[in-house]
Amino acid sequence: MTAIGPGVREIRIHTDREHRLIYVAKFAEAVYVLHAFTKKSRSTAQRDIDIASIRYRQVVESRGKP
Repeated sequence: MTAIGPGVREIRIHTDREHRLIYVAKFAEAVYVLHAFTKKSRSTAQRDIDIASIRYRQVVESRGKP
């Protein structure tokens, strides 16, 4: 998930559907969940990547540090 930002990881949950949780845990004060969604195709939709990217930038900006 380096396309979203450094340190961003993904949890994959396999049930009768495929679920994904994108998060970043590189900051000392918290684990930030950037986006959670159900996958409907083999590839991750660009919309879901964009949502996580925007939220990652918001976390970095709100912390005041890269």
